[in-house]
Amino acid sequence: MRSIIGLTMGDASGVGPEIILKALNHKETYKLAKPIVIGDYSILEREATSLNLGYQFHLINHPAEGKFEQGTIDCIDLKLLGRELPYGKVSAKAGNAAFHYIETAVRLAMDGKIDAICTAPINKEALHKGGHIYPGHTEILAQLTGTKDFSMMLSTPKLKVIHLTTHVGLLEAIDRINPDRTYNVIKLAHDTFAKAGKEDVKIAVCGINPHAGENGMFGNGEEEEKLVPGISKAQKENINVTGPYPADTLFYRAARGDFDVVVACYHDQGHGPVKVLGVESGVNITVGLKHGVIRTSVDHGTAFDIAGKNLADERSLIEAIKAAIDLSPKKNG
Repeated sequence: MRSIIGLTMGDASGVGPEIILKALNHKETYKLAKPIVIGDYSILEREATSLNLGYQFHLINHPAEGKFEQGTIDCIDLKLLGRELPYGKVSAKAGNAAFHYIETAVRLAMDGKIDAICTAPINKEALHKGGHIYPGHTEILAQLTGTKDFSMMLSTPKLKVIHLTTHVGLLEAIDRINPDRTYNVIKLAHDTFAKAGKEDVKIAVCGINPHAGENGMFGNGEEEEKLVPGISKAQKENINVTGPYPADTLFYRAARGDFDVVVACYHDQGHGPVKVLGVESGVNITVGLKHGVIRTSVDHGTAFDIAGKNLADERSLIEAIKAAIDLSPKKNG
């Protein structure tokens, strides 16, 4: 049974259209999923011509109209952009369009018309110039679904990381961490894996300071104040979580299999190890969205420097589609 996956086109000045068309050229994509592109036909058609991919385009208004056949791209065309959009340039039009692709996908997911959303990358500067002031995809999705407790999870075959904070400065990130946030993110991780059929997931929490504070030697007791109470609360609910552990050894231990998921305290603490292991296999997952909305994404940016040059690697998008399928609550025939 194949899941209907809504692929949002991302910022059309970047590599989003290219990686989508390349991913849909793989037989395994259609064996696993029923993909629908939510974007602009004019951009997709231009890109298919540039890549010498002989696609047919099937423009639809509703997911139920899709053909879901390899060689035919089912597309919900929002008609927001034209073929003249330049590659590799920050564009208010492209930023605005990227937002509306996401908005459309969320509405379809909330209405149960698609099983999951898989997003191509957006450009934050373009998004802001287009009038949508958000730090990134995660915050857009949270607002559109009315979700307050959410988190970003990065996934690779060897390492999974969920974050207490993401797109804020380091000082603000530390200020935002508190026992409730620590507990909530631990529980989000536990519940996400439980829904996927893994009950006794092993969770490890990363320290804030070097050596996780080393009994007060480094920092001002942030681990004991902000992390330990949340960990203890989760443990009382029989959640298999331990820590805080020093970051310089924890990610190595998790990658070798000691833990299923690491709770990182801030953006770069979690993103760095994942990207060292390979951007091409990394997947970004928004955890905890209301209304059962599932969202996965590539773990890379718009890559304006290579847009339009047939150099973009689609492997991360293929992995993101697979993750969306795995997390989908239902499968359609």
